[in-house]
Amino acid sequence: MAGYRYYPTGNAEVIKQLGLQRHPEGGYFAETDRQTETVPSPFADGASRSLATSIFYLLTNEEPNGYIHMNKSVTYHVLHHGRAEYTLIYPTNPPRVERKIIGTNAAAGELRQLLVGTGVWKMSRLLPEDRAADEKDLVGCLITEIVVPGFAWEDHQYLTLDGLRKLFESVDHGDEKIKELSVFIRKN
Repeated sequence: MAGYRYYPTGNAEVIKQLGLQRHPEGGYFAETDRQTETVPSPFADGASRSLATSIFYLLTNEEPNGYIHMNKSVTYHVLHHGRAEYTLIYPTNPPRVERKIIGTNAAAGELRQLLVGTGVWKMSRLLPEDRAADEKDLVGCLITEIVVPGFAWEDHQYLTLDGLRKLFESVDHGDEKIKELSVFIRKN
């Protein structure tokens, strides 16, 4: 049918259509590509990694945020639908915290794609104003995440509470930052 546009009616439909499963970082995901060609990764002491990998990643009202983590490889986040706030923590001295919104309103500074370099702690979450308590199945934020060189669990780590404390121990108002960010630390 000419001009017909189909929009998913909810997260359950998106999860089913894309074959998503719960992600250990929070949210849902499905790997969509893993290049068979490998390269030595400068971020993994020259260990061989896929040239690139990609996943769909979805945040929902029931899974509204990921946990703070770091990938050694460079990661591109490309928006399909919705909005999310990314918190980036650069482990400089003192640490630098940036917040970016991935979304479609360029006039408000939102980005349709976000590059997160190597060695940067990151997490994403749905914005509180975009979460409708009475619409649990409202489609959240769907992105494609591309990792170069490709993703490997050996090159990934979660920020621990001890690690968070070390990052902010000598920073003015560090206790406030620790309290604010500790809710995004993976508990197990």
